[in-house]
Amino acid sequence: MTPIQTILQELTSTVEAIDQAETTQLAEAVLKADRIFLAGAGRSGLMGKAFVMRLMHMNFDAYVVGETVTANLREGDLLIIGSGSGETKTLVPIVEKAKQIGGTVAVVTIAPASTLAKLADLTVKLPGVPKERTATADETVQPMGSLFEQTMLLFYDALILHIMAAKQLDSKTMYGKHANLE
Repeated sequence: MTPIQTILQELTSTVEAIDQAETTQLAEAVLKADRIFLAGAGRSGLMGKAFVMRLMHMNFDAYVVGETVTANLREGDLLIIGSGSGETKTLVPIVEKAKQIGGTVAVVTIAPASTLAKLADLTVKLPGVPKERTATADETVQPMGSLFEQTMLLFYDALILHIMAAKQLDSKTMYGKHANLE
């Protein structure tokens, strides 16, 4: 088996383990939020940026925490945190502040018993191995948090499809919001 076939096999097993009720709950939170904010460190943050871009294509007010053009979070807004371990120290104060302001917090993580998940209003558990733990061969052959991060990107894209169906959007409509200064 080639390395890419191995990765695809791993991804097939991880996406099948995602709880659809948690997915639906997050989709509903996105749909009812005034605005959506996303935060994550490293590669988890990059996967989140891809998700925020698609939300913008769907005409949501969506922001990446820490960017210069990010608005202020207010009551009625949703903050989504992506963290494999659920223990990313830089994200804890962001979640605490969002809760203090009255925002809703969702955490996408491997660890539903983690610090960030305990602070959240809703949690989506994704399969994977935290980057700081050495994986066994039956868990993943990939380094560090790669399997979680790839699963997160697929999860976010599936979440977009769920939201598109709810809003009766198609790719052609969304393309109207695509960047045109490229």
